[in-house]
Amino acid sequence: MLSAKTCDILALCALAAIGSLAAVRVMLMMRKWPITPLQSFLFAVNYTLGRVLWRTTIHGRLPRTGADRGAVIVCNHRCPLDPSFIALTGPRVIHWMVAREYCDYFWFRGLLKACGAIPVKRGETDTAAAKEAIRLLQRGELVGIFPEGRINTTERLLLPGRPGAALLALKARVPVIPCYIDGAPYDGTTLGCLTMPARVRLIIGNPIDLSRYYAREGERKVIDELSRRFLCAIAQLAGRPDYRPELAGRSANTLPANDENDSRQWN
Repeated sequence: MLSAKTCDILALCALAAIGSLAAVRVMLMMRKWPITPLQSFLFAVNYTLGRVLWRTTIHGRLPRTGADRGAVIVCNHRCPLDPSFIALTGPRVIHWMVAREYCDYFWFRGLLKACGAIPVKRGETDTAAAKEAIRLLQRGELVGIFPEGRINTTERLLLPGRPGAALLALKARVPVIPCYIDGAPYDGTTLGCLTMPARVRLIIGNPIDLSRYYAREGERKVIDELSRRFLCAIAQLAGRPDYRPELAGRSANTLPANDENDSRQWN
């Protein structure tokens, strides 16, 4: 018979061995992830918060992107942490178009840079940001845009949309993936959201193929039609098929009847 002390030592050794094997497995998995060690750490922290504090559930999945084709993600915007919920879909970088003032803010500068954010000048056409986004898309990366352009603090489902997503997708010749986030925590501050419990639901829609519109990004009618379609796709995920989309600075119009079955500001 083994003594109690010997049993304790063997149990500790067994636990240490199991922990070492788990650590090795995680390290091997991280080596296969298309992200840096810092991004892996941020993903682990975000995953813990997303699953424990915000109790996020995900419906659907983002399609795999390849070296020759990326995708534009469009989503409603209710909380500064909205990109964090979509990041829970897997260890990959999603390059979000973010207002430049946030990227210049001391507390967020390093974090947003590590996350691959693309700084955008608010309220005007930012050619440099657009070119960077197109380059990433053509390289097979994911680029995220909030069509509303700002956090929606109203009772409306969506604010009037902007044309950035349609322009980028057509120029890069990539599909658009609509997403809808429900239950995101927001107390009016960015840091306050980090400590607010919530029950978040992320719904990912099917990619929208834009191939029939390629080489037509210069036509305002096409850009407006696609921008409305993206808003309708988000609303459909929210369970609002009757939603009438609006564009910023333009009148509200529904999609043409023959397009119902198709599911110069950059932000």
